[in-house]
Amino acid sequence: MNNIIPTKQVMTVDVEDYFHVSAFEKNITRSHWENLELRVERNTYRLLELFEQHQVKSTFFTLGWVAERCPELIKAIVNQGHELASHGYSHQRATMMNAEQFRQDVNRSKKILEDAVGQAIIGYRAPSFSIDESNTWVYNILIELGFEYSSSTYPITHDLYGVPDWPRFMHQRSEEVDGKGIIEIPVPTSRKNKQNTGIGGGGYFRLYPYWLSKKRIDAYLTVEKQPYSFYFHPWEIDPQQPKVKDAPIKSKLRHYLNLSRMEGKVVRLLEDYQWDTMKSVYLGK
Repeated sequence: MNNIIPTKQVMTVDVEDYFHVSAFEKNITRSHWENLELRVERNTYRLLELFEQHQVKSTFFTLGWVAERCPELIKAIVNQGHELASHGYSHQRATMMNAEQFRQDVNRSKKILEDAVGQAIIGYRAPSFSIDESNTWVYNILIELGFEYSSSTYPITHDLYGVPDWPRFMHQRSEEVDGKGIIEIPVPTSRKNKQNTGIGGGGYFRLYPYWLSKKRIDAYLTVEKQPYSFYFHPWEIDPQQPKVKDAPIKSKLRHYLNLSRMEGKVVRLLEDYQWDTMKSVYLGK
C-alpha cells in the first residue's frame, strides 16, 4: 500500500456550455443550440487566465461540438501546456446510445480534437458520468478508438448517474482489444459507514462551504494516499448566464446554486494545492 500523500492533484474542466447540461436536456433541444449565445469560449479563456496566474495545468474534457465552433480556444488550451481530452461530441449520455451511436459520437469528437491540435487524444469522460453496469461495452469501443484512460464513473448514489459499488480509485479495466486495455479513473469520494459521498467538485463543491470541501480533500489525501481529482465546468463561473425559465425547480437549484461564489472558491483551491493533468499524474506522461 502506498503510504505517501500525493503532492500533485488533478485539475479537470468539462468544456461545455450552460445549454448542454443534462439537467436542461428536456427544455433545450439540440436543434436549438445554434440559436443560443455561446458563452463557453469566454468562460474557458477566463479559466486559462486563472490557471496561468497560479501555475496550474489541467485536463480539458472538451465537447467536439464546442471544438468545431471555437478552434482558437482549443489551440490555446494545448499551447498553454494543458491536456486536451474528449467529452464526446454532442453531450449525449452514453447510457442513451447504442454501440454504433456511441462509436460515431466519440470518434467524431476525437477526430475534431486531433485535427485541431495535431496530437493524439488519449483521455475520455462520458457526459454526466454515464458509464454503469448497463453499458460496459463502451470500454471496448474506447480501446478500439485509441483511448488509454477514461474518467467516466462516480461511485455514489445519484438520481442521474452513479455506480456506488464500483471501485473508488484508478484501476485497470478487464476489457481488452488486440492486447490493449484501458484505465478507469473514478471521481473522488469519501467513505463512511459503508457509504460514499461525492467530493470531486461540480455541484457538491458549490453547495458546501470551502472549509468543508478542503477538510474532505485533506482527509481523502491523508487516509487514502491517492491523488485527488477535481472537476467543474466553465459555466459554473458565469452567474450572468441566461436563465432557463421553464426548467424543473430541482434542475434550477442544482445548476444555479452559488454560481456567484464559484470563481472565488476555485481560486482558493488553486492556491491551496498543486495541480497537474490526468495523463501526467495518473499515467506519468
